[in-house]
Formats: sequence, C-alpha cells, structure tokens
Amino acid sequence: MLAHAQSAKEVAVAEAKAKMESAELLAQAEVARAKGVAAANQIIGESLKGNEAYLRYLWIIDVAGAGTDKTVVYIPTEANMPILEAARFLKAK
Repeated sequence: MLAHAQSAKEVAVAEAKAKMESAELLAQAEVARAKGVAAANQIIGESLKGNEAYLRYLWIIDVAGAGTDKTVVYIPTEANMPILEAARFLKAK
C-alpha cells in the first residue's frame, strides 16, 4: 500500500511538472506571436505614413462595399471630409 501511494505521488508530481513546462512553453509561444504582431504593425504603420492616396482608396473601397451593388458619391469639402447624407436619404424613402 505504501509503494502504491508513493507511486501515485510520483505520477502526480510528474504530471504537475509536465503541465508547468507546457504552460511555460505556451507562454513563450504567445510572447513570440505578440512580437511578430508588433513587428507587422510597425511595418504596416510605417508604410502608410505619407500615403494618403492609398488610404483614401482603401476607404472608398470599404465604403463602396467591394463586390456589392452600391454607388458612392464623394463630394470633397474644405476639410476633405465627406458629406454623409445617406442616413437622411434612406429615411426619406
């Protein structure tokens, strides 16, 4: 009975150590993933600086809904902000 109890204790200790090692490795993997995301964000952020035309293009594609049957009319203003009258137009119908 004593040998069985000792064996069960050793198994429990081994399982706990395995869980701890697994948790440490998962944490390291998460840190590595986060560093990769941070590096990618840095690259994307740097590439978009001073690239207003591309950002405007992406905004228009997003508003127009690529592949959908929408019409977008962009009216530039003094502040280069669009006039958003779609909500009022839809309520009138």
